[in-house]
Amino acid sequence: MGLFNKMKESLSKTRDSINEKFEAVIRSFRTVDEELFEELEEVLICADLGVNTSLEIIERLRSAADEKHITESSELKAELAAILTEILEKGKSSKLDVHGLPAVIMVIGVNGVGKTTTIGKIAHMYKSQGKEVVIAAADTFRAAAIEQLEVWADRAGVRIIKQQEGSDPAAVVYDAINACKGKYVDVLLCDTAGRLHNKKNLMEELKKIYRILDKELPLSGKEVLLVLDATTGQNAVQQAKEFKEAADITGIVLTKLDGTAKGGIVFAIKNEYDIPVKLVGLGEGAEDLALFDSKEFVDGILDME
Repeated sequence: MGLFNKMKESLSKTRDSINEKFEAVIRSFRTVDEELFEELEEVLICADLGVNTSLEIIERLRSAADEKHITESSELKAELAAILTEILEKGKSSKLDVHGLPAVIMVIGVNGVGKTTTIGKIAHMYKSQGKEVVIAAADTFRAAAIEQLEVWADRAGVRIIKQQEGSDPAAVVYDAINACKGKYVDVLLCDTAGRLHNKKNLMEELKKIYRILDKELPLSGKEVLLVLDATTGQNAVQQAKEFKEAADITGIVLTKLDGTAKGGIVFAIKNEYDIPVKLVGLGEGAEDLALFDSKEFVDGILDME
């Protein structure tokens, strides 16, 4: 199955929560009036787009209907698709910045969201493209994290740099940088501790890692990817808000998209915090990770042909 079809299939539950309800409202109203917009607003809020983003979308939909003299409710779907796509494409890009040798991808997120699995999938993705990858096991807070990463590194056929549990995470990253120097390494993947309850500690830890990366690899592209579990809905939006306060996040990896109706959070996170989704998890296999495509995503949830 191609990635586009896999993406579309993985969005089936989100599509049911947005498109089917949107279509039901459209069928029941036929003509465009204020009551229709109120019903559509409720559909978007219930589909986890968030109150603020839903209100903004409906306001823009109302303006588009006025400007283009749209009277048939069925014509609103194309306008909604255009608005949703624009939200995802404005501001920061959803493209991964992986220039320089090595490009650095730091992965952050709370425990349980699929952070370790995501690192393994990213390693597999680049390795399957013929790239050399090194993983830095810098989540030294949790012993199981290092062991799980070793399994994924072995599966992907990539090197892993590690120290003992409780070691300084920045020291692990420093060792990994040295392991890359003088060798043709394309991507350095850095795991980090998955704790947020003490934001100050996390912030200091990440700042220390940033300083080392900036000093040792000044010309490398650097991504800081926040892993979020799509099934947690508005809780994932709150995590994005809190991590943004603690780290310079460049993008989101949205996991478990195939098992949830809450894919609408993508719009809330992008619209309210300008953090683009860059990768999406579409299943449990090593290859079930896709680069995010705004148009594909919107077409998938609105069942556009």
